[in-house]
Amino acid sequence: MDNDSPGLFSSVKRLLATLLAIVRTRVELFSVEFEEEVDRLASLLLSAVLSLFFLGIAIILIAVLIVVAFWEENRLAALGFLALFFSCIGIFSGAVFLKKVKSRTRLFSQSLDELTKDLSELE
Repeated sequence: MDNDSPGLFSSVKRLLATLLAIVRTRVELFSVEFEEEVDRLASLLLSAVLSLFFLGIAIILIAVLIVVAFWEENRLAALGFLALFFSCIGIFSGAVFLKKVKSRTRLFSQSLDELTKDLSELE
């Protein structure tokens, strides 16, 4: 019996060390995926803010230019056209935004896939 105990104890110890290494690897993978997602969201937010700011300025300037150009002839028609045009662009960009939000990747998908593989191998 004495010969089996150290072997059993060392086997259990190795098994626990292996399980701990697997858990550590998975936690590191979760961490990396989380950092990537934070970086992606920060970059996306910065790009969106800059784009909206400069597009807003451009839209205002274009609208003023068109209204001034048609001031004497049909300023109301020019304003109506611009309102319709900008409304269409707003609806289109909102639809694109919703499509992108719905098609985002699942957070921690790679880590969850690896954990699923680990569970299937253990069973």
